[in-house]
Amino acid sequence: MKENVEQFSSKWGVILASLGMAIGAGNLWRFPRLAGQYGGTFIILWFLFLFIWSIPILLSEFSIGKKFKQGVIASFAQAAGKKYTWMGFFITVCTLGITFYYSVVTAWGLRYVGLSAALLDNTTALENLNQSFLDQYWQSVANGSVLTVILHIGVVIFAVFMLYQGIQQGLERVNKILIPSLLFLMLLVAAVALSTENGPKGLQYMFHIDPALFFNSKVWIEAVTQSAWSTGAGWGLMLTIASYSREKEDVTFNILVSGIGNNVASLIAGIAILPAVFAIASDDAQAISYLQSGNTALTFTIIPLLFAKIPYGEFLGVIFFIAFTMAAFSSLISMIELCIKTFTDLEFKRTKASIITAVLCIALGMPSAISLDFFSNQDWVWGLGLLISGLFINFAVQKNGIQKFKEEYIDKDSSIIIPTVLYKSAMYLNIGIGLFLVWWWMSQGYSASPWFTEDGKWNFFDVYSNATIVTQWGGVIVVGLIFNNWLYRKFVK
Repeated sequence: MKENVEQFSSKWGVILASLGMAIGAGNLWRFPRLAGQYGGTFIILWFLFLFIWSIPILLSEFSIGKKFKQGVIASFAQAAGKKYTWMGFFITVCTLGITFYYSVVTAWGLRYVGLSAALLDNTTALENLNQSFLDQYWQSVANGSVLTVILHIGVVIFAVFMLYQGIQQGLERVNKILIPSLLFLMLLVAAVALSTENGPKGLQYMFHIDPALFFNSKVWIEAVTQSAWSTGAGWGLMLTIASYSREKEDVTFNILVSGIGNNVASLIAGIAILPAVFAIASDDAQAISYLQSGNTALTFTIIPLLFAKIPYGEFLGVIFFIAFTMAAFSSLISMIELCIKTFTDLEFKRTKASIITAVLCIALGMPSAISLDFFSNQDWVWGLGLLISGLFINFAVQKNGIQKFKEEYIDKDSSIIIPTVLYKSAMYLNIGIGLFLVWWWMSQGYSASPWFTEDGKWNFFDVYSNATIVTQWGGVIVVGLIFNNWLYRKFVK
């Protein structure tokens, strides 16, 4: 078995890397909408699923990476068994599918930093800023923009350059700067937003509990999916980070800090956005309408308008989009490290692995940089695929025996011992949760023709069809099954 020689310098290096992986654009653009839509009811359920779904899976991932000190494919194969190597392959491809378009999200953030900065020195443009202009600007940024493509390429090159230097000089150093800076900027935005006339009203609305919503299945679904995707449970990223951990690394403490820290960051983002929404809305109904307008709409076509209409809003807009870009980049570098680690497991030198990773990320991310439809399709397919990845992690634990796995993988070197009955219950419960979520998501009818077109053809090219999900997942699984033994030999032996 090949082992890493690189390690984080301290447990805080691991924790900051874990926080950087978890705290991403979703904290700033998806959570505020859901918190605004469902209030305190959603927040309670979201915290509940942090401990039911996310933390148990993250504990499992981290302990596998810590034990085997290799990337996702090699570590998973050793944890689950040789004939299940294909599952580790699926987890890797699923996360890489997200990596290839996540640099585009970072590029979008930079575009809006530029727009916000331009408004600082142009009073006329700021006063005339309207919804129609922002809608058109968003379409120009997300579809066929040469500047967005250039920024996508630049973001990938910069990320790979930072990482090729190694774990301590690359990933650890970047996160020591990114995470404290990101949290400071988010707190600053929240403080200014709360200082507006109706700001506290937004905060009150965010934490208001409507008991009736506890009986709304959609709120439960939104809560568990937000927790799963925001914390990075099932991505394989925590496994990759743990492969560079020290021999006696505290598994449970690191995961609890990472998971709870991610949720705190989301709350800060909500505290920043919701008061700003209520500050400029003419009434509560309009504020709620803003919040329910959708992820990308809220972030890119409404947030600039909000900040333009509150005191010091033009400065706040710049700060917000810098924070957004930093959040996206902090997650991106962990994803790119997973790709680099995959190639170093194949005994490529880190420099060569970094170059290959850069070429792959630039080339395969290009379609998403050019077309919003392609971007949305990949987000749809591989975002949902993370639930399958989480189930595969769960499977690896079950193969070892849950209690035995916990005692030998998680509890060893942990300063905090979670009761076995809680971990066991969560892992069994998560099988049902994961399968139900996949079924529910695919049964919602996001496409008019989920499986076949009107003329009977397989509806693969529809952005949100079930056919495109099954085809892309199926292709990866078939390849993994065909090359299962080869993957095991190349990565493990």
